[in-house]
Amino acid sequence: MIENLSETHPDGEVRALLRVLDGQRRHVLGTLDGLGAADLRRPVLPSGWHCLGLVQHLTLDVERFWFRAVVAGDEEVVQGLPSGDEAWRVAPDVPACDVLDRYRQEAELADDVITGTPAGAALAWWPHDLFGEPRLHTLRDVLLHVITETACHAGHLDAARELIDGRRWLVMT
Repeated sequence: MIENLSETHPDGEVRALLRVLDGQRRHVLGTLDGLGAADLRRPVLPSGWHCLGLVQHLTLDVERFWFRAVVAGDEEVVQGLPSGDEAWRVAPDVPACDVLDRYRQEAELADDVITGTPAGAALAWWPHDLFGEPRLHTLRDVLLHVITETACHAGHLDAARELIDGRRWLVMT
C-alpha cells in the first residue's frame, strides 16, 4: 500500500482519497491480525461467508474489478474476472496467508492505476451486459465507491472477529 502519497499523484484530492482507502485496507487486515487459518475460514453469520472469503471478494470484486478492469481497462484482467459469488469461495487447499498477501498485492496494483490516472478520467471499461449503464463515471467516483465498500466490509469483519474471539478493533463505550 502507498507509503508516501505526497509524491505519487499531483492531485491533492486523489492523494486524500487514497489515504482514506489505505486506512480502510489497513483496518481490514488489522481486524484479522492474529486469527488462525481455521478461524479465518469459520462462518459465524447465518449467511455463511467467512473472513477469508470476504478478503478474497475485496481482492477480486473490488480492488481488481474497479481499478484494473473498470478504470484501467486491462483486457487480461477483464477476461479473468470471477462471475457470480465465485470470488467469495476460497479453495480449501489455498493457504490463508496467500489470500491475505494477494489482497495486499492487488491493493498495490490498484495504487499504480490510481496514481497514474487523473481524478476526472473517464472509465476505460464497463460491463454493460451485467450492470446496464454505469452510475460511476470517473476515477474520483470509483475511489469514493471503493472506500465506501471497503469500509462497509471492514465493519462486517469487525463483527465477525468479535463473534470469533471477542476482539474488537474499535471499542465503543
